[in-house]
Amino acid sequence: MAKDLSVTMLFDIYGDMLTQKQRDFITYYYDDDLSLSEIAQNEGITRQGVRDSIKRAEAQLQDFEAHLGLYQRFQDLQKGLQEISDMADIINEVNMRTILSREINDAVSRIHTLTKLLSEQ
Repeated sequence: MAKDLSVTMLFDIYGDMLTQKQRDFITYYYDDDLSLSEIAQNEGITRQGVRDSIKRAEAQLQDFEAHLGLYQRFQDLQKGLQEISDMADIINEVNMRTILSREINDAVSRIHTLTKLLSEQ
């Protein structure tokens, strides 16, 4: 079973909406990097039971995203913040080649600070 890295992002957003057992299995499989067999042995169930539980959890996470779109909104926000930062770099470059305005330099610096702060939230 190939590990889908977007599941970890979806889990961060929607994980609390899963059952405790599903959260445990997703954590064991994706975060702790345990195999299906290792999880099954630790939990006292079959490997197939673990696989089915993880697959159901993944499907639920995908369904939550399809209905709520929070992960897509997050990605769009990150892309927009990067574009703002890139445009600030262009403004700064033009400023340095032409008028050397301290106000523009300060504004560009503030834009970078704000975009970094917002992207970390």
